[in-house]
Amino acid sequence: MEKEKQLLFNCRRLIEESLNWGESSAWSNDDFEQLSQEIFDKTKVQLSVSTLKRIWGKVRYENFPTTATLNALAGFLDYENWRDFRQKNEYNESVTSSDDGADLSPRYEKVVPPDKAKPSSRKIALPIIFLALILVFLGVAYVSFKKRIMPVDLSKVKFEAVMVSDSLPNSVVFNYDASAFKSDSVYIQQSWDPTRREKVSGNGKQHTSIYYNPGYFIAKLIVDNKIKKECTVSIKTNGWKGIIEARPIPIYLSAKEIKGKGFMGITESLFRQKIGSPVLNDAWVKFANVNEYKGINAGDFTLETTFRNSSAVEASVCRQAKVIILGTGSAIIIPFSDKGCISGLNLLTGDSYISGKDHDMSAFGCDFSQFQHVLCKVEKHRLSIYLNNKLILEATQKLTLGKIEGIRFEFEGAGEVKSVKLSTSGGASYDSHF
Repeated sequence: MEKEKQLLFNCRRLIEESLNWGESSAWSNDDFEQLSQEIFDKTKVQLSVSTLKRIWGKVRYENFPTTATLNALAGFLDYENWRDFRQKNEYNESVTSSDDGADLSPRYEKVVPPDKAKPSSRKIALPIIFLALILVFLGVAYVSFKKRIMPVDLSKVKFEAVMVSDSLPNSVVFNYDASAFKSDSVYIQQSWDPTRREKVSGNGKQHTSIYYNPGYFIAKLIVDNKIKKECTVSIKTNGWKGIIEARPIPIYLSAKEIKGKGFMGITESLFRQKIGSPVLNDAWVKFANVNEYKGINAGDFTLETTFRNSSAVEASVCRQAKVIILGTGSAIIIPFSDKGCISGLNLLTGDSYISGKDHDMSAFGCDFSQFQHVLCKVEKHRLSIYLNNKLILEATQKLTLGKIEGIRFEFEGAGEVKSVKLSTSGGASYDSHF
């Protein structure tokens, strides 16, 4: 295992050198998101930001990465897999110490197998010189060719989205023209999620995609693994819509199925029936109202709601719940769970993440035997969150959400929402009482 750790350390170092982003100790969350994207672009394997942070020591984690993760890292460095990387990178470790005896970072020296005889320098000198001349000639020709290629004027590249209906699911027609790039590597990606990427013709004019979930999305036109154009896609709900997450197609709930006595929600028995399982761990239902909330100032508003996760602990161990405010620029995601599961919570303030892995999120632990009252307030670039009239978080919000486009509740297992009120100071107010 120690040898594997040494190999992983060296793998990290080689990746850092290939990226040339500077010291990894100074990498931000955005850097790890970019690294995740670049690994996916090259290997088609999605490594989460949290996984990469564990590998780079940003988050304490004792277990060694899985074989699939190691294979992806090796693939990013152009090795066939981790075994190939291991075989071609056998190292001896020599640890140096400072004057006070403290260990410094390990150094590595490549082990040269003794049975590999070195070829005669005379035998290889002429072929190397000949090959070098060929490479120089090709390099000069390539640079000359590149100079003759005029850069594409992105303002003239067409990429727009047209929704074909006002209901769910909703097909979107993308009108595009990527012919100026003269590339056969052209993709349209539905949103930030790289798994929602579809290859299209480099000389094509239209492509259609089905959006099963409501929300505000930034679609991307990607050529040669680079984003060339973006356009917005707003999929609305026409009121509250209940959806059970499922791949590849979610399960829609009828208005009757989510209408309770004094609440909007889904019973545990109906949830089990819909997914065909008595266990609801990592089974999510969401209730969304995506619309234009006219008159709401995204820099000065209050959201007040009462809800609870109504699953029994035997059905959903952690009973997570999320309150989400969707904006055209970003979102606020406020997570809750049973008190014993707060380590798995991740909060988004609108412009920064707060992880339960390296922050104390105990204030977001709930007793879901009772309804929980949550108030979220944004005023003068300050986000304040209250749980049952107690302030549990204050954070600076450098950027606003843009325009508020939707409200969403998510429950791991069954959940109930009693009321929702969104208002802005001296302006519009939207109330939902169930």
